[in-house]
Amino acid sequence: MLHAARTATAASAPMAAVPVGIDAEVLVSAGPLRLPGHLRAPAEAVGAVVFAHGSGSSRHSPRNRYVADALAAAGLGSLLFDLLTDVEAEDRHSVFDIELLAGRLGRAVEWLRSRDELSGRAIGLFGASTGAAAALWAAAEPDADIAAVVSRGGRPDLAGDRLADVRTPTLLIVGGLDRDVIGLNEMALGRLACEKRLAIVPGAGHLFAEPSTLAQAAGLAAAWFTDHLRPKV
Repeated sequence: MLHAARTATAASAPMAAVPVGIDAEVLVSAGPLRLPGHLRAPAEAVGAVVFAHGSGSSRHSPRNRYVADALAAAGLGSLLFDLLTDVEAEDRHSVFDIELLAGRLGRAVEWLRSRDELSGRAIGLFGASTGAAAALWAAAEPDADIAAVVSRGGRPDLAGDRLADVRTPTLLIVGGLDRDVIGLNEMALGRLACEKRLAIVPGAGHLFAEPSTLAQAAGLAAAWFTDHLRPKV
């Protein structure tokens, strides 16, 4: 088991061009709903990551799209989709309904596994803000079969008692200036009984808007997913 790391490595997200297998707008089946999303996967992708955005964000989040670019450069696919409908997104209760968000995320994973382009590939979850709690809640489901979870500036503490059920390798990334969220992530880390790490990016605020900080976070995420989604030999 890895312990909390008080500093982040000076990783930066590789952005080299890679052959594209699919890069398209899609409708994700989530029960009776069809939620808009964007599916991207390099040819011969070794795995894919489903993104769970936070409150006030969507599949168009420039920060999540930046991370998706880093994953593509590392040979990983990505699915960014809207967890809520437009009407639900205006309802504060729905925005913080972690069980609802986790259920939608789980159904999106099922939909992704049904795609021929990614059949048999390992799946990871990337969550930001409240999406981090949804990712961990979904990963805690007994039949979830999630290979890795990464949280960026997230609120994993909102997953509550579900944290103790997570067995998926989990990386929590927090900005060094985001002191309140650091404390919440440290609390969540202590409740996780899985391979885990807390990486703190120096000089980064909650949105990782400071120069080079988002690149560091993306690099850390890509390395974690690459390590845990690639087939073991």
